Amino acid sequence: MRFGRTFEEFEVGEVYKHWPGKTVTEYDDHLFCLLTMNHHPLHLDANYAERATDFGKNVVVGNYVYSLLLGMSVPDVSGKAIANLEVESLRHIAPTFHGDTLYGESTVLGKTPSRSKSDRGVVRVETRGYTQDGTVVCVFTRKVMVPTRTYVETRGGEQPGRPEPREQ
Repeated sequence: MRFGRTFEEFEVGEVYKHWPGKTVTEYDDHLFCLLTMNHHPLHLDANYAERATDFGKNVVVGNYVYSLLLGMSVPDVSGKAIANLEVESLRHIAPTFHGDTLYGESTVLGKTPSRSKSDRGVVRVETRGYTQDGTVVCVFTRKVMVPTRTYVETRGGEQPGRPEPREQ
């Protein structure tokens, strides 16, 4: 099973449809809010959300939506990354609610070989997240430094550092 890509494997215009999706539960959202100390009542207080917001119900915190989509993209985009360099843009297009299932896909926008080291390059991708009905909820563009095949081969291949089981 593939986990990430080398620089040579990225093709401008290619679209990676990340699998599987993730159904966002109230628990997921509340735990993320509590871990990150985001106590805004829009995310945690159903009574507040129902009575005092345009949405009429709790909205999933945007950073969780972004984090899920970023995580979904790792096997296809940054699984072999040397470094995540930059998030150029991040837009929340529509709200995500408890019970929505998020899906993501990434489009390769460009790739540039490193000018200083021949064993790596920078790939620019746009990731779009959408719900079960196709509503786009989040779009972000980022740059990732990825290795070439040569880099991977000289450092132990596809699964560097993986031990072999010992007979007992």
